Amino acid sequence: MNKRKIYLDKIIKVIKNDYPLFKNMKSYGFYDQLSNEEMDYVFSGVYEQPVKIEVYGYQTIGIGIYNENGYKIYWEDSDGTWVKREYDNNGNEIYSENSNGLWIKYEYDEKEYIIYSENSNGLWIKYEYDIDGNRIYFENSNGYWRKSEYDNNGNRIYFENSDGEIINNR
Repeated sequence: MNKRKIYLDKIIKVIKNDYPLFKNMKSYGFYDQLSNEEMDYVFSGVYEQPVKIEVYGYQTIGIGIYNENGYKIYWEDSDGTWVKREYDNNGNEIYSENSNGLWIKYEYDEKEYIIYSENSNGLWIKYEYDIDGNRIYFENSNGYWRKSEYDNNGNRIYFENSDGEIINNR
């Protein structure tokens, strides 16, 4: 039996035995993908359509689950570590959590600029933008802040921060 066939059989066994979520997979197929100068065999399956599942690797196996818009909502490595993600209707990541218990949340304005983030370590960050989308204010929970001004061409002409630094090119 060739090396590829043994490997593909191994993937199917792992998927069916070690990942109960995939026991009722509707369809699947394999294709080759060149990555990092090595050939990975990618298992692409459909489970309760239109979710896409991919399994990567030759020595180790990782499973990615994608939502109907093609965004990765779950990734699990063969060592059991995982990451879950949630997205808003515009495709912006709004929540991410991993198997170590770490998480991060994001909020966006109507122009889809990130305006707030917060994580499980207690760090938060606020952002403000001008009408052209230039970030004009940044502040975090450690007390650091930064203000900027831009000219009509988007060049920063003024910068000031909580450390006392000032750059003035007005």
